[in-house]
Amino acid sequence: MKTISVKTEGGHYQILIGHGIIGQLGRKCKGLKLGRQVVIVADESVGKLYAESISKVLVSEGFEVTTVISLGGENNKNLDGLEPIYGHLITSGVDRTGWILALGGGIIGDMAGFVAASYLRGIRYIHVPTTIVAQVDSSIGGKTGVNHSLGKNLIGAFYQPQLVFMDTDLLRSLPEGEIKAGLAEVVKHALIRDPELFEFLEIEIENVIKMQITPSQLDWLIERNAKIKVEIVSTDERESGLRAILNYGHTIGHAIEATTNYKKYRHGEAVILGALAVAHISASRGLMSARERLRHDSLWERLGIPKGLKDVDSREIFLRTRNDKKRVDGVVRYILAEAVGKVSIYDDVSEKNVIDAIRYVKETY
Repeated sequence: MKTISVKTEGGHYQILIGHGIIGQLGRKCKGLKLGRQVVIVADESVGKLYAESISKVLVSEGFEVTTVISLGGENNKNLDGLEPIYGHLITSGVDRTGWILALGGGIIGDMAGFVAASYLRGIRYIHVPTTIVAQVDSSIGGKTGVNHSLGKNLIGAFYQPQLVFMDTDLLRSLPEGEIKAGLAEVVKHALIRDPELFEFLEIEIENVIKMQITPSQLDWLIERNAKIKVEIVSTDERESGLRAILNYGHTIGHAIEATTNYKKYRHGEAVILGALAVAHISASRGLMSARERLRHDSLWERLGIPKGLKDVDSREIFLRTRNDKKRVDGVVRYILAEAVGKVSIYDDVSEKNVIDAIRYVKETY
């Protein structure tokens, strides 16, 4: 089992990574001296797979466990979607010594984390992420929150967990579409920070998609990405500087999700489209060479470009970018690529740049 320590102003905690380690979860939680009451928050599909077995592991260490099933999907990641979780905590009599176990992907993690941050003005929680996007990205760094009809993740809080517990065996049951969407964050990490990881993906991307890699390779892949995320969020917990580079492809990607009411694309699929768009902006401004652009776009193409953007209005997508939560003094910042492993933050990207890039992606893919 690998251990990564996370130190931020908001809290210190560990990330544990390995395969076949879920049986050790109860002992690790007991070592944190958490209260006896724990509420597992999961969506229906993950709850059916893992909630009962994880509950038994926790009960064996003396915890009192209940489970609440939350509706999954980005279209349910809103304030209304939180109501059943709050209701369960209240009717179960969970007090400030109780805690939440977020069991699932990025959506459940964001929702359960925000409930933990706000219920009784804050109770403790841990993450047991079950998807690639959650293990490499969303469970790390303390971002919690929900969407509004006008934009993604506009309501939330920075609130650090007590532990992130990653059993990579849980990833092998994921459908291929979910794997591809999760790998969008892996490719993003490689593009912004890690040329060696990018080279690995250039060789192995098809094998990773089909989960035809060894348990040790999968552990390495998750650990490598987790370290990238930890390095950045430990330096900039509240996204005032360096952390913004994690949003490569996300400003346009989030706008695509909002424009399509969070129903047309998985988050990772929208990020792929956003990344292709910002690469077009980067190349058109002379920041990215033709060779680097080819490497960039080719890997996304091998991962799989989602269809249907032709049916979405380009200007509407642009207008949604104006609600981006990372804007500063009303200016939307874009992360543009210069080479594999090197990106920079720009605040002078024009409306024409963005709309031209969206149209390019629509016409090309």
